[in-house]
Amino acid sequence: MEVPMHPLVTQSQIDAFQRDGVALIKGLFAAEVETLRQGIDRNLASPGPYAAENLKPGDTGRFFDDYCNWTRIPEFETVIHNSAAGPVAAALMQSKRVQVFHDHVLVKEPGTSKPTPWHQDGPYYFADGLQNVSFWSPMDPVTSASLRCVAGSHLWDKPVLPTRWLSETDFYPDTGAYMPVPDPEAEGMEIKEWEMQPGDAVAFNFGVLHGARGNTSTTRRRAFSLRLLGDDIRYVERPGPTSPPYPGHGMKPGERLREDWFPVIYETT
Repeated sequence: MEVPMHPLVTQSQIDAFQRDGVALIKGLFAAEVETLRQGIDRNLASPGPYAAENLKPGDTGRFFDDYCNWTRIPEFETVIHNSAAGPVAAALMQSKRVQVFHDHVLVKEPGTSKPTPWHQDGPYYFADGLQNVSFWSPMDPVTSASLRCVAGSHLWDKPVLPTRWLSETDFYPDTGAYMPVPDPEAEGMEIKEWEMQPGDAVAFNFGVLHGARGNTSTTRRRAFSLRLLGDDIRYVERPGPTSPPYPGHGMKPGERLREDWFPVIYETT
């Protein structure tokens, strides 16, 4: 069974996503921008248990992030189920079905000095496999505060050791299974970056090294991210507690992620 194409996705974008691990999808959430803005406002007014303020004393602005709130924020749930995210993800991943993993909100207020550190999402997760995609979508026009992704880094031999953003400490013990966080600019790596309008989305693989500059502009930078899973994703154990942790999930290594917690939102027929 072939995975159907979608009007928002071209074959060249699918090829880029498979090769580079990243592609720009113009207008993916264009029809949902106001809904997502309302959801972000709700999230800011009522943070969840994983919410964080990511600035140290002396840093300027505000850098807020929170995740795993879509089941309690109706605007996020509506977008997840009713937008084009599911079929577009299936086309990019070349997957027959798409499961929700989690949502993620990141807000940098004007004058926020702190950048988003370079990192890969995959090593934080207990979900392992190549068929995955994150959609990062700004709710405000972005230029210098856009997402930055290192092309091809999802295919590196070793994953990058995850770190804690605020304390800048290692997330897991150094077992030799991970490489140190590189400096992509100093090492001359190919960095993909786009100026974006609200509702555009960067689609990137969980294994892509990515980050973002601080927000030195005079306007907010609100972003909504959605992590989705494809056919080959299986539960895997890491050297320590994962993020998100999902306590009490009951899954064992090699199993598909349970559909009552991570529902299927799209499946080819």
